[in-house]
Amino acid sequence: MELRDYQKECIRTIQTQAPGAYLCQMPTGCGKTATFTHIPRNGGRVLVLAHREELVRQPAKYYDCPVGFEIAAERSHGEDVVIASVQSLANRMDRFSPGEFDLIITDEAHHAAAGTYRKIYDHFTPVKHIGFTATPNRGDKAKLDDVYERIIFQRDLPWAIKSGYLCDIYCLRVNIGYDLSRVHTRQGDYAPGELAEAMEGTADAIAQAYREHAHGATLIFAVSVHQAEEIARRIPGAVVVTGKTKDRADIIERFSRREIACIVNVMVFTEGTDIPLVETVIIARPTQSEALYTQMVGRGLRVHPEKEKLILIDCVGVTGKASLCTAPTLLGLDLKDVPPRKAAEIQGPLFELPERALAAADCPESWIRNVEIVDLWAKGMSYNLHDVNYFKLPDGKLVCSLTGGRRIVIPCPDHLGRVEYCGESVPYQTALDKAYAELRDFHQEERKIWDLTIARQWGQKPATEKQLQYIRRRVKSIDRKCLENLSRLQASQILNRVVSGKAVRP
Repeated sequence: MELRDYQKECIRTIQTQAPGAYLCQMPTGCGKTATFTHIPRNGGRVLVLAHREELVRQPAKYYDCPVGFEIAAERSHGEDVVIASVQSLANRMDRFSPGEFDLIITDEAHHAAAGTYRKIYDHFTPVKHIGFTATPNRGDKAKLDDVYERIIFQRDLPWAIKSGYLCDIYCLRVNIGYDLSRVHTRQGDYAPGELAEAMEGTADAIAQAYREHAHGATLIFAVSVHQAEEIARRIPGAVVVTGKTKDRADIIERFSRREIACIVNVMVFTEGTDIPLVETVIIARPTQSEALYTQMVGRGLRVHPEKEKLILIDCVGVTGKASLCTAPTLLGLDLKDVPPRKAAEIQGPLFELPERALAAADCPESWIRNVEIVDLWAKGMSYNLHDVNYFKLPDGKLVCSLTGGRRIVIPCPDHLGRVEYCGESVPYQTALDKAYAELRDFHQEERKIWDLTIARQWGQKPATEKQLQYIRRRVKSIDRKCLENLSRLQASQILNRVVSGKAVRP
């Protein structure tokens, strides 16, 4: 097959690297499998790692050499390429010598930090190990720096859409009334059993969202088999697909011919499934996992002659402190700092969401909450902020506002927890250390603005009347009840934003 220019560039980049482990990012639907199967073998053997049966089978059709499998009862027999299920191979390491493969490829490499993967990596000694992932550039939740040295090739979702390789997205939010505030988090996502229980009774609202907003061939992601069946019962002609469905290929074919208008699936059409025609995706399976969310949306991003854009419908509700993935997640936006009453404003064309998120976060409620949000985030990620008074933007940037409109800005880290700061790529903590050193050495006269240690010494006391008067005069949108309970620290947060011209723009 003839590869696209960016796929050829990716392969050239891999070939020029010294021996080591590297990461490549390519959006869902842009041909990661076709790319890595065309990396020249140069006489050496190749091991491809995948974590699902569909992903184990898929690459074989691209290879022009003998391919063996390590999955379930199947065993390889010295073929040029071995494609293995991670779970199976982890229990068969004694069949392979450490130097057996010159190249290891990990598909869906955002899983690479898991213990089963590490067991395999620790056993083999390849010349190169290349990971491929489509996960958004949100490395603060997917640090893979203990597996890969650096990212050598990167193309993101906005680039793919603007380049015409993927279709555009129109984003909608529909509140279906669930409450996940008491659902526990396990391994970075909602506990499945508790999630299914919390989603009981939402089928009517999901079916209504389908009737009112969906267009054309629709794929709905449900949280359980029971919920999927309840949803399908309310949508004429809808078909349920679960892990036990035997005729998936036939259902996809009929769906693509528009004989089936709606498929309700339960964690089946996530990774590695190619469905030519999907015009609407409804996310009725709440998740905190950016990788899972991106994969679900990715099922509808392929370009099709009968489709102008994808309609993406996020079914939202009460989530408590957890960060629910919705359309802004695709652009690396975090809505934790956006007041719930303003979250509904962040919908429409995908590329308009960043400006809408910034506008929604540019309000007194966000300015007050930001100190707590930044602190909790830093503690969770084990970062030392040196008590610098940072403001966290929806796109992940940390901003420290100084006088005269000056700012120190630290970008969001990448998959490996690295960031471009002062013209070089450094670990995120190094950037935080450098920023603190600059503030300490060159901005002592402005210390009251950027040093939270000083602010906290008096910040628990009620706001002064002088602070309140200035806020009333400058911030017309602030709620009076909010003013009554302001502490000095909270008032200073509002004043910092006002004095710096509400410096939340990137």
